[in-house]
Amino acid sequence: LGLHGVEGAARWLGAQEARWEQHGSRPLRPGDVFLSGRHRHLRRRHLPGFENGGRAATSQSGDAARLLGTWSPAPLLPSGAKLRGICEGEPGPQGPPADELRECLSIHIGQAGVQIGGACWELYCLEHGIQPDGVVPDGGQDPLAPAKTEPMGASFDSFFCETRAGKYVPRALFMDLEPTVIDEVRAGSYRSLFHSEQLVSGKEDAANNYARGRYSVGPEILDLAEHCSGLQGFLIFRSFGGGTGSGFTSLLLEQLSEEYSGKTKLEFSVYPAPRISTAVVEPYNSILTTHPTIDINRLISQAASSITASLRFEGILNVDLIEFQTNLVPYPRIHFPVTSFAPILSADSNHHKEPSVLDITAACFEPSHQLVRCDPRLGKYVACCLLYRGDVVPKEVNAAIAATKSRNSVQFVDWCPTGFKVGINDRPLREVPGGDLAEVQRAVCMLSNNTAVAEAWARLGHKFDLMFAKRAFLHWYIREGMEEGEFAEAREDLAVLEKDYEEMGRSL
Repeated sequence: LGLHGVEGAARWLGAQEARWEQHGSRPLRPGDVFLSGRHRHLRRRHLPGFENGGRAATSQSGDAARLLGTWSPAPLLPSGAKLRGICEGEPGPQGPPADELRECLSIHIGQAGVQIGGACWELYCLEHGIQPDGVVPDGGQDPLAPAKTEPMGASFDSFFCETRAGKYVPRALFMDLEPTVIDEVRAGSYRSLFHSEQLVSGKEDAANNYARGRYSVGPEILDLAEHCSGLQGFLIFRSFGGGTGSGFTSLLLEQLSEEYSGKTKLEFSVYPAPRISTAVVEPYNSILTTHPTIDINRLISQAASSITASLRFEGILNVDLIEFQTNLVPYPRIHFPVTSFAPILSADSNHHKEPSVLDITAACFEPSHQLVRCDPRLGKYVACCLLYRGDVVPKEVNAAIAATKSRNSVQFVDWCPTGFKVGINDRPLREVPGGDLAEVQRAVCMLSNNTAVAEAWARLGHKFDLMFAKRAFLHWYIREGMEEGEFAEAREDLAVLEKDYEEMGRSL
């Protein structure tokens, strides 16, 4: 690659990669380091110590460049200093060992993803004692909080990073193809929590059209997606039914699979309800994206908080992101776990009885506590991940699981009789002031892989078939560059997925 000045630059940069848009090499200006998003968007960061004559040599693809140059005799950066950016204080060039990959990047896409993200980060800040401007008073202890909050530590850094000013910034990216919903975040009470580069919005709406979100507008802002050193995985929040949530997210997931094939990707997806729809073409969008009265957002944020608690807090039985994938996904295509949460108690219930570990565990196996409409009693469980929070001890959990296994309504596939992964974190749930959910001493969130989820696919497939038989609204998608064959291919893929789940439940 015609490297120049390798020895001097490597002293500080090591193998640090920087993104830029050129497909050749060019001299660096004095004191400049080039960092950018993918391919197009170029941002400049100042790094004292580089002198004239340094060069940046690109890889063959032109995607990534290593910065090379002559190091000055008297470096101006102190030992251990880091590149400046959104999160000042990122891990150094070598990155952490594989067993210490803790950083998780949350990506909130479309109206649903952005609104759920607002509820999630509001809750995370309450749990960690972070003020709306990112400042942590008294070393991480919130004096107004009824429950003790977690001090800053390694687990905390997986979701937040600290700036030189001492503020904590979420490791999150909010993306929408039109600005209305993200403007609410920019003007909301937590507007100072996020860096402006984390709030990305276009000027065009996807108009509830999968094709418009995927082919016409989405690629223009995909370049702004960023990565962390020591990245453990991605948490993706979106809706199946919207144009941005379906089309743009499908494009993003394909890109993430290419760029970060070894990283875990956990989706929090809003699935179409059986009788309520926000768009007539929702069945189209949902099937196309499947192919590649309380405040619902607050309830979803509590479930997301419980799932990520072991990543953000220390605990006696914590679960890493990769463990969800290892324990819940027996085969690559069978990767659609259903979320359940208990207890769900109204804040108006001032004198509610505090449910026991046995009570909340049993409730998670009831259809009324699932966040997807399907009856688990009509299918078989492949695996369950039970994530407890609050006043819970392993002995009570073991007793609750034993009682669950003895119930006839809870059946596991014959080839996976154990089927339980347990996580326990002693940090209790925090309720948002003025919220609709009651504060409880203990709670559980369950991620389960159940063959009954095929019921949801069948319901959606039926709606799709009714419209596709008449070719209703199809012209809007074709106008954006799709072909009719893509609809048939996606529908066929969904039918195969239904069969895959049905076969999973059969005895071998």
